[in-house]
Amino acid sequence: MAGAFSFDSLNAAQRRAVAALDGPVMILAGAGTGKTRTVTCRIANMLEHRIAPQSVLAVTFTNKAANEMRERIAGMVSKKAADAMTVCTFHSLCVRLLRGGIDRLGYKKNFSICAHADQVGIMRQLIVRKGGADEKVKPEVVLGAISKAKNKGLDPRALEDDFFATLSAAYHDELRARNAVDFDDLLVLGERMLREHADVRDHFRARFERVTVDEFQDTNSLQMRLLQQLAGPPHHVCVVGDDDQSIYGWRGAEVANILEFERFFPNPTIIRLEENYRSTHAVLHTANSLIRHNAGRRGKILRSTRKGGDPVRVCAMPGDDEEAELIAEEILEGKGTLGRDWEDYAILFRTNTQSRKLELAMRDRKIPYRMIGAQSFYDRREVRDVLAYLNVIDAPEADVPLLRILNAPPRGIGQTTAVLATDWSRERNRSVWEALCDPEFTATLAPRARAAVESFVAMVSGAKDRIAIRRDNPADVILELLKEIEYLPWVERGCKTDDEKRVRGEGVFSVIESLRAHHAKGRKLRKFLDNAALDSDRGDDIEKQQGVTLITMHASKGLEFPNVYLVGLEEGYLPHSRSIAEGTKDEERRLLYVGITRAQDNLTLCHCNTRIKYGQPTGCQPSSFLQELDDAHLVHTSYDDIMGAEASSDDLAAFFANMRDMLDDDDEN
Repeated sequence: MAGAFSFDSLNAAQRRAVAALDGPVMILAGAGTGKTRTVTCRIANMLEHRIAPQSVLAVTFTNKAANEMRERIAGMVSKKAADAMTVCTFHSLCVRLLRGGIDRLGYKKNFSICAHADQVGIMRQLIVRKGGADEKVKPEVVLGAISKAKNKGLDPRALEDDFFATLSAAYHDELRARNAVDFDDLLVLGERMLREHADVRDHFRARFERVTVDEFQDTNSLQMRLLQQLAGPPHHVCVVGDDDQSIYGWRGAEVANILEFERFFPNPTIIRLEENYRSTHAVLHTANSLIRHNAGRRGKILRSTRKGGDPVRVCAMPGDDEEAELIAEEILEGKGTLGRDWEDYAILFRTNTQSRKLELAMRDRKIPYRMIGAQSFYDRREVRDVLAYLNVIDAPEADVPLLRILNAPPRGIGQTTAVLATDWSRERNRSVWEALCDPEFTATLAPRARAAVESFVAMVSGAKDRIAIRRDNPADVILELLKEIEYLPWVERGCKTDDEKRVRGEGVFSVIESLRAHHAKGRKLRKFLDNAALDSDRGDDIEKQQGVTLITMHASKGLEFPNVYLVGLEEGYLPHSRSIAEGTKDEERRLLYVGITRAQDNLTLCHCNTRIKYGQPTGCQPSSFLQELDDAHLVHTSYDDIMGAEASSDDLAAFFANMRDMLDDDDEN
């Protein structure tokens, strides 16, 4: 294993971080400072010091990040050692904890994980059932309040709003009745099991002797409590993050976790990574001048390894139409004159509503673009349906997926039958599946409904036996079942266009092929279903799309682009008007800091005099953050200055030469 990596390839601070293997360690990794390389080298160094890979746990925030970390470690050590480590998200870690012992907390071991779409459906029914249909209460708002309470360690059944508290209690009871948990419950129950059961806690502390947590600034108080339960004395825990990039307070992240780390783990070794390999000196100087206005931060000053660089432009625009027009024209010129790739450009905005004018400007000029923030693959209806069928085949007692596909496609089991089966199962403390299989229940149904239920039970039982007893490939089983029930033709009948039909079909077959690949590796169906339930963060995989990137500042964290435009730098947009009332202006400043530090070479900050809001032109003031920027590397310009400037003869010559090359390429094709 010697020679897995070279200390010579690291800078002084990175070497200190990689060598600090024992006790609590906090690595403050500024934007673009080689954080991922440092973390993976540190884990590789553990293995070189004969720390068993089975005892290493690395926690990330997305499955994509976990997979990338595992691949990078495998490249430094060996695939066998990397596979022996546990590299996962907080949620998938808790699934591992709970699959073996959730029965201690009053659940059955074959619990199901309730996806967001199913949560919304359940809450919508509860709102109607509890008499709130006329109150225009949105399910997402109630679920958001419940989630926030859970992550703060509060009982959501004690919410201040009485109706929300009633709904929360009903929601909790509904999930328990269905033997289901939601994403927040995974963390709540995982932490509770470690806290209440010393034998379980001791087992996992012995199993995971070395714990690393990436993106630590994004953890909430519940995740911190979970980490404290996992990492007992001598606290061989390493956290990696940057308080200056803590931008998820609105969804529960606690910047205090990183600012007050010593309160949770005593006498940590603190190492600062400040050498930035991403951005020019001009960009970094501007970012540093902004973030120093935040009080209480852990001091660090990013230093660029790239000297010089073009000044940062601050552009005053008449309105959002002109803002979109100028950016699109400059991108078009960059492509034509300089031969840049579309993917070299990114446009960042505070809220999704600001993207519409930009999208129109791109379409008008036939500029390809990718919108990051679209619906997750695992939230698509056809994908959730196929996964529900697989869940029912694997564990028919799971009520949530069973009720989803009971009459999809329609098979004569209507809502009345579903309600009767649900009520019957609750009265007897049994599952809906047991109700459907019980002659005592089916005898209460009309002959047609009884025949439909019996046919459904036979179909599911047959598919289950093929996998469990005959050991058939589950991908083949689900494919044949979907054909038998004519699922795809039913879905296609509800599609408005041929393109929608194609997308739906691709979604179905994508799940089946993923399952086939999973099965080929000798892995069980339950593992595939757990991964799918936790995999909703993969819907916005930027590498799978092409074109100019249109993305919110929140979604841009962790990404980098040669040319970046930050739009809508106006008071009320950034900082957002809510931040003044809620006292979160520091987080808004961090958000702008994240946006600025996405730029590698060129950065443009735009603000408008007027912006269309609710269909009406509204006057705007430049963001107060612009006044905080040091002018040393800024150039102030305007829409009229830029659009009125004549192209130089060199620019024109380069443009026409590039156009000739593009035309020649077209002729050859």
